[in-house]
Amino acid sequence: MQFADINGQEELKAHLIQEVNGGKISHAQLFLGKAGYGTLPLALAFVQYLFCENKQANDSCGACASCRKVTELQHPDLHFAFPAVQTIAKTSNGFLKEWRAQINEQPLFDLYDWTKRIDSKERKPIIGTEESLEIVKKLALKSYEGGYKVMLIWMAEEMNATCSNKLLKILEEPPAKTLFLLVAESQDKLLTTILSRSQVMRVPSLPLDVLQTAIEKVGLSRQQAESLAARCGGNLLEAYRLMGNTDEIDLNRELFIQLMRVCFKKDVNAMLDWTENVSNLSREGQKIFTLYALHMVRQSLLKNYTEEMLVRVSKEEADFLKNFARFISNNNAFDFMNIFNDAHYHLDRNANPKILFTQLCFQVMRFIHKA
Repeated sequence: MQFADINGQEELKAHLIQEVNGGKISHAQLFLGKAGYGTLPLALAFVQYLFCENKQANDSCGACASCRKVTELQHPDLHFAFPAVQTIAKTSNGFLKEWRAQINEQPLFDLYDWTKRIDSKERKPIIGTEESLEIVKKLALKSYEGGYKVMLIWMAEEMNATCSNKLLKILEEPPAKTLFLLVAESQDKLLTTILSRSQVMRVPSLPLDVLQTAIEKVGLSRQQAESLAARCGGNLLEAYRLMGNTDEIDLNRELFIQLMRVCFKKDVNAMLDWTENVSNLSREGQKIFTLYALHMVRQSLLKNYTEEMLVRVSKEEADFLKNFARFISNNNAFDFMNIFNDAHYHLDRNANPKILFTQLCFQVMRFIHKA
């Protein structure tokens, strides 16, 4: 993985290059941000630049023996730790084949994608106690090639408390030329003692133009790319998911239109039918719908207050907004945003979808008449 392969994040790339060239590398660094912002690719490109035998001004050479080993995830001084389904294997070692295949196919992935790949039953993976023992054991060995030893811990927030506590000492006083790279999405789930021992690098969302360019590269038209980029909040992984399933895009549009119509009519039976339909979606599908609803609320506001100059929607969405946008105003816009944001938050924490979406329906019914 080279820096050139990563969309955007130019400031962070320059910082990481300067860090290596200046010889002032923090022994523990936390890449904090959503997977779709490029956290894991950034960490891998940093490792490749660190190990590169023929460093260029702005990137690794990509051709030397060390670069090839990192690209193939076979470098003897690069170690990985990541969530594992404990009933299948206690440590990451049992999933290295799947790990390499995933990064080779698509380095932008999150815990949901990883769980689907390693377990057909989709049981929750964690970084457990046995993993911490394996990490300490690996780092006790001397470097094979005489340089740095790197331990990359992906989804570090999935470490259980025992694992985290067992790593505190080695994080604070690591062996010479040992580098910890932690990749995480949520700072709140990490122990404060882990955070205090790490240099936090916040990976920001991708700018709209960078995201749009990345989407256009896979074959979408400029208008489609604009609409999709506006919906994804700077998250390229979300864009890829939506692009990969056009049926899902149509479904979310129809669900949103139905929700607003039945709530405007105060048709309780139809509202309950809608709740039943959306509750039958997968949890990830339900979360994607709430993000789509937020997108449509924002686009309604833009249509009302910017004379459509900043609106980024498809033709079908534009047709609906002609009549609907006027029902989103400064009287209720924040209410709508709050309820869809809260729904996404609680779905991520395994809320009961029928109860959640029933409540959401009645909230929408109340707010849509406040415009």
